[in-house]
Amino acid sequence: MSGTLELVAVISPAGLVVSWTQAAERLWGYRADEVLDRPADRLLVPGGVRGPTAPADAAGTRSGPVERVELRHRDGRGRSADLRVSPLPVGGAGHDWVVWEAGTAGPAPGYGPDTASLEKLFEHSPMGVMCCDPELRCTWHNQAITRLDLIPGGPHVGRLITELLPPERSEELAAVMRRVLDSGAPFLDPEWMPPAASGNEESALSLSVFRLDDPDGRAAGVCLMALEIGRSRSRQRWGLLVDAGTSIGTTLDVMSTAQELADTAVPALADFAAVELTDSVMPDQEPLGRLGSTEVSIPAFYRGGMASIHPDVPEALWQRGAAVFVPPASPYTAVMASRKSHFEPVMDRSPGTWRDNDPDRARIVKRFGMHSLMIVALQARGQLLGIVSFLRTRNPAPFSRADLVLAEGLAARASLSLDNARRYSRERTAALALQRDLLPHHLRPGKAVEVASRYLPADTYGGVGGDWFDVIPMRHDRVALMVGDVVGHGINAAATMGRLRMVLNTLTNLELPPDQVLTRLDELVVGLARDRPESELASPSVGATCVYVVYDPATRRCTMASAGHPPPAVVSPDGGVTFVDLPPGAPIGVGLGEFRSVETGLDEGSVIALYTDGLVETRRADIDHGLDRLRAALARPANTLEEFSTSVIDTMLADEQPEDDIALLLARTLALRPRDRS
Repeated sequence: MSGTLELVAVISPAGLVVSWTQAAERLWGYRADEVLDRPADRLLVPGGVRGPTAPADAAGTRSGPVERVELRHRDGRGRSADLRVSPLPVGGAGHDWVVWEAGTAGPAPGYGPDTASLEKLFEHSPMGVMCCDPELRCTWHNQAITRLDLIPGGPHVGRLITELLPPERSEELAAVMRRVLDSGAPFLDPEWMPPAASGNEESALSLSVFRLDDPDGRAAGVCLMALEIGRSRSRQRWGLLVDAGTSIGTTLDVMSTAQELADTAVPALADFAAVELTDSVMPDQEPLGRLGSTEVSIPAFYRGGMASIHPDVPEALWQRGAAVFVPPASPYTAVMASRKSHFEPVMDRSPGTWRDNDPDRARIVKRFGMHSLMIVALQARGQLLGIVSFLRTRNPAPFSRADLVLAEGLAARASLSLDNARRYSRERTAALALQRDLLPHHLRPGKAVEVASRYLPADTYGGVGGDWFDVIPMRHDRVALMVGDVVGHGINAAATMGRLRMVLNTLTNLELPPDQVLTRLDELVVGLARDRPESELASPSVGATCVYVVYDPATRRCTMASAGHPPPAVVSPDGGVTFVDLPPGAPIGVGLGEFRSVETGLDEGSVIALYTDGLVETRRADIDHGLDRLRAALARPANTLEEFSTSVIDTMLADEQPEDDIALLLARTLALRPRDRS
């Protein structure tokens, strides 16, 4: 079929003129600088033609029919012309449209490398264009591509694509071009990262590769088109990764860390994000294997965190802490098995996919218009911790490869924080169990005193420590009271606390004065330190502080000694509070053995208050300020010793989480009645 077509212009998806040829100038009378980046509909008489942004070949054919249109000439007169509009894929958000002038109706020419026509078409184009033959050898390029950060030094006619780009990107691009040549399907990447060898790692390009066919439909080569999309988005991604280093993992709690990951991703990267954790990360939950499974649904994760651009996260099928069920054959299980990311920039919502077995998810996908999906594994130190899903709904742009790189970076940072939180939670649970088992379950004060105690493990900084207290009856109705604090935190501190408490029980039975009890205890701890391997000599769980008190109700005398511990407080029956002037001594484990006992008389009904430094010392205030606050708290009256203990704790903490373990032991002195002495 005979006929002539001449390239006229290129119209963007937004309806703006992005390329203008001499043929267009002849038709309309406008120069290129008068129409570029301006609306194309101003070039037509209203109602004279269907616009180029809604061409006749919307079904995806290579060309559209010739249309008779009314042009609006520069001199104001109307003019009829025959134009043909064909789609030209570029970028990631639709198609540009190529406008041809048709003398007679005939087929649109193939996109073969007609260099004369290409030079006219892309003379003023901001898009970089390069054509290659089937061997991927450059046959033509425009000047715009030399200004892009794509090919170091610019392209050269006759050179292979593998010779133009650094090896780390040339093989990737060559594989894309070969795939386009073989299949005929265009390749679109709205954010393709150029070679790092160019010296500018922040830039990104919108990249398109499509096949060039000859008039008979045979592959004549490929065309690459690139447009710089600016560096702001790349900088935003880098900034998001930097921010993630401080916003993810602020606590040693797996649920909080999972939620921080979701909050970081939305809305900067995704419109909806869900973080799913394996049961190994959540040891307090029921093992997933014990939950019910069906042929179409298995429990795979627990929901750790989620975030959405919509209030109350209406996309969520499961709430935080709930078991998440997935089909046995799905991208979720595939990521679990392979630990490789699932990248689905355009979600396949057609029948026959895995969603046929997941009607609830299919319903949510349809309701919220979910169209782009990424699923990334959370893994650290060789262990799978979970997965994180990213979806887009309101944002029309599909996820790009650059988005996937960002998602994997966020997941990697979160994984380390999750693993640290998991390890901490596991150790803390074990330390708490050990500590509860080693602390006294029931205090036996005898006839000498009435006692009440409180123990509060810390969470915020170091976790479970080695604080302890004890009340040990002695002969002749005397009683030993003690409070101590092992240096350090964790299982080692708890275990050391248990050993020291057992030793003190044994030494108390020897009826030794308090200073000698601490001396023997110090010698024992120093000996234990010598027995440790050399690499553990500096273990933080070797030393301890302690205050040891013996009260004799017959004489109402109290003898006490301290090993580096805060001084005991005495509350008199009239409510006055004093701190015993007790030589502090060196901590247990130092080996100095310099301990001195002090004896003081107590009125009947006095209260001895022993405590650890977590009650009076914080990161915001020194111990002197804490002792003043404790004096005021102890001066407040209470009906019972239990109420007194609660009042002291509530006053000192003021609803704040303790920064260190707290142990408090209150003992009200009793005098022996005549029948008790017999």
